[in-house]
Amino acid sequence: MTKIIKVNERGSLTLPRDVREKLGVTRGGQLLVDMEEGGEVVLRAGVVMPVEIYSPARVEEFRQMNESSLTGRKLRWRKTQ
Repeated sequence: MTKIIKVNERGSLTLPRDVREKLGVTRGGQLLVDMEEGGEVVLRAGVVMPVEIYSPARVEEFRQMNESSLTGRKLRWRKTQ
């Protein structure tokens, strides 16, 4: 698919609707731009993954929650081959 897109005076461009739909990009979405050796530009739909960093206190809270469900249970370990 080849499209001609104009670049405005601010350097912005608008991707045609069918291109945005094919990439799955919606308003506020992100694109990855790769510039190849030969001057070719490749656009890929970007994905943003939220990252949470837990404090030591929060990690301890998780550990206690996990272990509290095991309280009073007899655990048996089985050797696997």
